[in-house]
Amino acid sequence: MTRKKKQLPLIEKVEISAVAAEGKSIARLEDGVVFVPYVVPGDIVDLQVKKKKSNYMEAVCVKIHKYSELRATPFCQHFGVCGGCKWQCLKYEEQLRAKQQQVYDNLTRIGKIELPDFMPILGSKKIREYRNKLEFGFSDKRWLTEEEVRRDVSYVVKDAVGFHITGAFDKILDIENCGLMDNLQNRIRNEIRRYALEKKLVFYNLRENRGLLRSMMMRNSNTGEFMLLMQFRIETEEEREQATQLMEHISSSFPEITSLLYVDNHKANDTFADQQVHCFKGTDFIYETMEDLKFKVGPKSFYQTNTDQAYELYSVARQFAALTGNELVYDLYTGTGTIANFVAKQARQVIGIEYVPEAIEDAKVNSEINGISNTLFYAGDMKDVLNSEFINLHGRPDVIITDPPRAGMHQSVIDVMLMAAPQRIVYVSCNPATQARDLQALDAQYKVVAVQPVDMFPHTQHVENVVLLMKR
Repeated sequence: MTRKKKQLPLIEKVEISAVAAEGKSIARLEDGVVFVPYVVPGDIVDLQVKKKKSNYMEAVCVKIHKYSELRATPFCQHFGVCGGCKWQCLKYEEQLRAKQQQVYDNLTRIGKIELPDFMPILGSKKIREYRNKLEFGFSDKRWLTEEEVRRDVSYVVKDAVGFHITGAFDKILDIENCGLMDNLQNRIRNEIRRYALEKKLVFYNLRENRGLLRSMMMRNSNTGEFMLLMQFRIETEEEREQATQLMEHISSSFPEITSLLYVDNHKANDTFADQQVHCFKGTDFIYETMEDLKFKVGPKSFYQTNTDQAYELYSVARQFAALTGNELVYDLYTGTGTIANFVAKQARQVIGIEYVPEAIEDAKVNSEINGISNTLFYAGDMKDVLNSEFINLHGRPDVIITDPPRAGMHQSVIDVMLMAAPQRIVYVSCNPATQARDLQALDAQYKVVAVQPVDMFPHTQHVENVVLLMKR
């Protein structure tokens, strides 16, 4: 006998009170809080509860009785299904206010340290077409919208190219238009879909790891260059010929593409850091510029995905470093050496450390093409490379700039930083929660003297934060 599914409640005419974590908002009830996506503070709504725990619930909005004055009209036709830009329905100035509060809450509640007044968040000048990189997957299991499910969907094409649906790893939402990058990416993606369907090319099946068309990655730059990397899974000579014909079609249809690349990936995932990249047309890189610097960006390179805001972010880091030309700077998690090269002219020497060997090679090239001779770069796990022997060899840094991944810094890295005892630490973070944890670990010897949030990703809940610490 099957257990009868418990009927979850419908909550009527409740007011959304605040923005919460993960791009959701909350409604406060007598018996707890409800987390709801795609609503904004001030909305009066009916909510259908989807999950009920002892101290909170998760729900979806099924009816809006009154629209908030803070609400904005989403510009994307896929809003509410795609899940990538959960805050399109919230006015941008309110997004910034929420992100400022997010940084404050994390640093005060998790860090629990003495803090200065925070500087106002630096908003993005562009809130559409601000990204320089997007990735789209192919799938023979298209995600069907609720409307399509309610109708007869036997006629719907099951192949899709677009974004992965959260919680459904093998499903792809077919994307017609994405407003986060220059419109050329829409034209390219839609033409590749049209061509693939016409030629009956096989879209990828993730569960079975089969299918010719796997994914595509697009990058553009402020120099006007455009990169497209196609990922295939080529099993037969027929499929190899199909892939070649598709690449030729792309090349002839879009002369704007200056770097046309492909990978033949047979792994069970789409990561290609360990795969050979083939250049079909043009160069295997594009250039980005920042002030008078050029940065070579390859398909495997890390570069901040909002070019304009990257300049603002790095300018804050350079300002906080307060370099006079006499300092030895350690740049931890240097990536392709963007920050290291950006501050090198104001320093005596900059030493960058990064886990990915290919990124370090890019960093060296970026120093070379910009005529920068006072940088050194080392590849390896930070907690293994940065140790007392390394410091004895290269000298104690006057300034440490650190820009770790979302997980923050390993405790051993913090211990070595404390042992190195620089006068200033500039901590750039894409996750204020783990930054707050690390600041607490540094607090005995370092005082936070400046906090500058920076918005890199409009319409999402993500926020960058730069903190300056001075030796006590």
